[in-house]
Amino acid sequence: MAIEKMNASSSLAEVIDRILDKGIVVDAWVRVSLVGIELLAIEARVVVAGVDTYLKYAEAVGLTAAATA
Repeated sequence: MAIEKMNASSSLAEVIDRILDKGIVVDAWVRVSLVGIELLAIEARVVVAGVDTYLKYAEAVGLTAAATA
């Protein structure tokens, strides 16, 4: 996988296009406890990708049935 350097003058449209083409995943886990008692637990997995990118990777890991085109 090649890493490409983006120019500082990249437009917002180019950045959004790249994110939708390649996809981005944010995985966060937060736990708040006091004296060993868990008060709050938050687990979030956010995936931002175009439909084609999502389907390609979701099928690879078995999250969806085989897509038919």
